[in-house]
Amino acid sequence: MHPLHSIKSLLASILILSLHSVAAQTSMSLSDCIDYAQSNHPDIKVAQLQIRDADWQIKENKATGLPQLSGGLNYQYFIQRPGIPQSALFPGGGDEKVYFNAYHSLTPSLSLNQLFFSNSYRIALKASEYYRDYVQVQMAVAKQKVRNQVIDAYLPALLLTENLAILDKNIGNVEKLLNETKAINQAGFAEQLDVDRLELSRSTLISERNNLVRQQAIVVDALKLAMGKPIAEPLTPSDNLRKLLAEYGEADFAAELNLMNRPEYVQLLKGRELNALQTEIYRKPWMPTVAGFVQYQPGWQGGFGDDTKWFFIPAAVAGVSINVPIWDGGGTKAKRERAIIAEQTIETQKQLLENVITFEVENARKQYLNAQERMMNQIRNLDLAQRIYDTTQTKYKAGIGSSFEITQAEQSLYAAQQSLMQAQYDLLSAKTALRKALGTN
Repeated sequence: MHPLHSIKSLLASILILSLHSVAAQTSMSLSDCIDYAQSNHPDIKVAQLQIRDADWQIKENKATGLPQLSGGLNYQYFIQRPGIPQSALFPGGGDEKVYFNAYHSLTPSLSLNQLFFSNSYRIALKASEYYRDYVQVQMAVAKQKVRNQVIDAYLPALLLTENLAILDKNIGNVEKLLNETKAINQAGFAEQLDVDRLELSRSTLISERNNLVRQQAIVVDALKLAMGKPIAEPLTPSDNLRKLLAEYGEADFAAELNLMNRPEYVQLLKGRELNALQTEIYRKPWMPTVAGFVQYQPGWQGGFGDDTKWFFIPAAVAGVSINVPIWDGGGTKAKRERAIIAEQTIETQKQLLENVITFEVENARKQYLNAQERMMNQIRNLDLAQRIYDTTQTKYKAGIGSSFEITQAEQSLYAAQQSLMQAQYDLLSAKTALRKALGTN
C-alpha cells in the first residue's frame, strides 16, 4: 500500500474515534449524569477535602501527646557589665570593680517535653475521631444532595426532549397531509380552506417547537450546573421516560420509614455526639494537667577579665509540672451551660427533622398514588384520541369528512400525547420523590 494511503487511513480512523468520543461525552443517560456529578461537582470535592483535613486533624491532635523536642541557641554580649567596688565586698578593698559575669555568653539548649495526662487532650483525641466520622457522613449527605439535584434537573430536560420528538413527528404527519390536500385541491376535489387550515396547524406546531427548543437549552444548562459540568460543553439527554420508569420499577409504597437511611439525620446524630464531648470537657474542669520536661544547656562564657579565655559551663535539669485549675471567675461554668444549651438545641432540631421526614414520606406516598392514577387515565385517553384521529383521517381521505374535523382530532391527539407524557413524568418524579423521602434513592 502506498504510504500516502496509509496516512489517510490512519487520519480517518483517528477522526472516527474522535467523533465517537465526542458523541459519547455529549449523549448522557441519567446514570451517566449522576456518575459525572459524583466525580466533578464542587460540593463533592469540598467534602473530600474536608475528609482529608479531618485525617490530618487526627494526626495533629495525636502529635500533641507525643514527645516534643526543641533546640535553641542564645548568644549575649554585655556592652556594659554590672559590677560593684571591691571595698563593698572586702574590708580594705579598693575602688576597682568586681564583675560577676563575662562579656560573652553562648548558650545552646536542647529541651524534651512530654505530656503525661490532660483531660482536654484525651477528649480532643476522641473528638477528632468523631469529627472524622462526621465529615464522612457529610460526604454521604453531599452525594445524596447532588444526586437528587441531578435527577430533578434531568427529568425536565428529558421531558422537553421527548416533547420535541413528538412535535417533529406530528409536524411530519401534518406536512404529509398538507401535501396530499394541496394535490387534491389542485385536482378540484378539496377547498382552499382545507389547505389553509392545515397550513395554520403546521405553522402553530413549528412555532411551538421553536419555543420548546429555547426552553430546552435553558433546562439543559440548568442540568449542567447541577452536574458541575461547564455550561459551554454540549449535553443531550439520551434516556426516555418509559425506560426510566421501567428501570426505577415500582416504588415500595408500603415500605417502613427508617430514619437512618437519611444521611442528613445520621449527620445530626454525629453532631450531637461531638457536642456531648464538648460538654464533657467542662464538666470536669478540676482535672489536672501533668507534664514532664528535660533540658540540657552546654553553655560557654568568656571574657571575665582582660583575657579572652572561654569556660565551659554546662547545665541540665529535669522536672514534672502539675497544673490544677482552681478558680477562673466562672468562665468554665458559662462554657458548660452554653454546651448544654447547644445539646438541647440539637435535640429540638432532631425532633423537627424527624417530623419533616415523616411528612415528606406521607406526602410522597399520596403524590405517587395520584400520579399512578393519572397515568392510567391518560393511557386510556390517548388510545381513544388515536382511534378518533385514525377514523377522522380515513373519512377525510374518502371524501366524507371535513378538514375542520381532522384538525380538531389532530389537536385532541396532540393534547393527549402531551398529557400522557406529562403523566409519565409526574409518575417518575413521584417515584423518585418517594425514594428520596425513604432514603433508598
